[in-house]
Amino acid sequence: MPMISSTDLPETIPVFPLPGALLLPRSRLPLHLFEPRYLAMLDDVMKTSSRLIGMVQPYDAPGAAGKLHSIGCAGKLTAFSETEDGRYMITLSGASRFRIVEEVEGFTPYRRCKVNWNGFSRDLGPVEKDENFDRDSFMKALNRFLVDHGLSTDWDSLSEAEDELLINSLSMLCPFTPEDKQALLEAPSLSTRRETLLTLMEYSLRGGNGEGVMQ
Repeated sequence: MPMISSTDLPETIPVFPLPGALLLPRSRLPLHLFEPRYLAMLDDVMKTSSRLIGMVQPYDAPGAAGKLHSIGCAGKLTAFSETEDGRYMITLSGASRFRIVEEVEGFTPYRRCKVNWNGFSRDLGPVEKDENFDRDSFMKALNRFLVDHGLSTDWDSLSEAEDELLINSLSMLCPFTPEDKQALLEAPSLSTRRETLLTLMEYSLRGGNGEGVMQ
């Protein structure tokens, strides 16, 4: 059963512009909140029935300060805890992508947008399958990517993960640019996202290098 139905999707939601932070339907994104405006957003979201926050990528181009990509993904607040220094650790569970219609002017310190949910009905449906997934060749490419970037991960968990969990988790965790993350978000199907992910990994293998650990 979906965690939220189409009738529960509000017309206006708060948005959290965070470069490189990708949320996908049926995936979970942990976040640290500490800025006063986002603590105010959290307080207001807790009072709503939907408890939705929209994650959206801001444009990174010169002269595009404050401009948001038109497509984001809303997540339902499903867990939160307060740290000793007044920060909040929260978890958003991906509900549905949306398209921004317009930004709503108002008195809140955080940004809010009027959104349209049309065209993303599969986000509220069952877990997606990737019927043409060649897992063996994909995992070989993934291994080359991880080695090349000095990344480590729980290989056993990845190998056993279902198609959607594997592809979406890698899309969220791999060190791609915000624009690449946006391309992964906008992929119309799981198979298209997998193809995009593979293309990005292969492109990366022909260029730059990085270091880090995938949790």
